[in-house]
Amino acid sequence: MDKKTMFASKDSVVIVLLRCVVVLLNPRKNKQHHIFNSSRKAITTLAFSPDGKYVVTGESGHMPAVRVWEVSECIQVCELQEHKYGIACVAFSPNGKYIVSVGYQHDMVVNVWNWKKNVVVASNKVSSKVTAVSFSDDSSYFVTAGNRHVKFWYLDHAKTCKVNATVPLLGRSGLLGELRNNFFSDVACGRGRQAASTFCITSSGLLCEFNDRRLLDKWVELRRVDSVATSQATCLCVTDDFIFCGCSNGTVRAFSPANLHFLCTLPRPHCLGVDVASMVEAR
Repeated sequence: MDKKTMFASKDSVVIVLLRCVVVLLNPRKNKQHHIFNSSRKAITTLAFSPDGKYVVTGESGHMPAVRVWEVSECIQVCELQEHKYGIACVAFSPNGKYIVSVGYQHDMVVNVWNWKKNVVVASNKVSSKVTAVSFSDDSSYFVTAGNRHVKFWYLDHAKTCKVNATVPLLGRSGLLGELRNNFFSDVACGRGRQAASTFCITSSGLLCEFNDRRLLDKWVELRRVDSVATSQATCLCVTDDFIFCGCSNGTVRAFSPANLHFLCTLPRPHCLGVDVASMVEAR
């Protein structure tokens, strides 16, 4: 599994990123539509809105834009431009009001947008390479992860709603302890009963949990939970009941968000070009 393949799903729609084109595929109807980036700049990241009606994209190149697209019509509805060198990751807030965008390492800026008004409501600098971002369940904060970096950013909704100018974004670093030198390749805030927790994976193959005090509370090694070997972890997805970790060689492992107990390793996908239905059992 590789996070750089950039796929996501919402309401039976699968999104695949192909440089400056986004492919929207409905596998149930076997139909696909395309979003073409008119700027011809490569799209580097994307995310669904909570209701599945919109997709937000970030791009690379000089003066890149954060763009919001309507899924049903494949048209651009908003263009947000404040970054200078490239956008590493984007995310909608669960309430749908805000978009957060994090620039490349040389850009060093994290922006929170009121995207319907086309304004930056909060902003700050980041000093590390950031590769992932995730909003909390109640939209009150979001978490960024990257090279020796896990940081919690807090939104003051009273200020962002009443003040016309951009306000400083308040950030607090996660307490990494002995894992402070790791590269945190993805992050996902907890959902439901685990909403106070934040989950991260390291490129070396650790699944970590931060508690509500930003303290690294516990972790498990992804490569030692069963007989299927894996050396790296690249992406994760958290639901109310499961944590899914994408690892090298197409391996996906499932854990419980309540205690990080290992649940299972999912079957690997078949190789491209293999017709599973045509296979017969050997006699």
